Amino acid sequence: MVMLDTLANALATIQNAEMRGKPEAIIMPASKLIAAVLRVMQKEGYIGEFEYINDGRWGKFRVKLLGRINKTGVVKPRTPISYKELMRLPESLRKYLASRDIGILILTTSQGVMSHREALEKKIGGIVIAYVY
Repeated sequence: MVMLDTLANALATIQNAEMRGKPEAIIMPASKLIAAVLRVMQKEGYIGEFEYINDGRWGKFRVKLLGRINKTGVVKPRTPISYKELMRLPESLRKYLASRDIGILILTTSQGVMSHREALEKKIGGIVIAYVY
């Protein structure tokens, strides 16, 4: 649960910096889960480049912002979802997206962290941990 709290803080930091029109956000402490979520967000075009900065303690990420994020957050409680459920996207998860084609759900799967679109392509399910739109 502590990992989701740090992920929630990281996503809140990104959203707050976006709302204030800042060009970048500093996320600390760094973790592998946050790095994986940032990679998914970058691949989907929500953020620009990001880099890890070793500060001698926990480390931090510097994230370039593109101004494309309206809302982001973690999904609590973590929700397991099968491939078949993902195809029709249940009402309980639809509330996290602006519309069917706008935004992504971020899943942790047996093949790593990915967006719900990539999970559909690979025909796998997973656990929904975050959303971005």
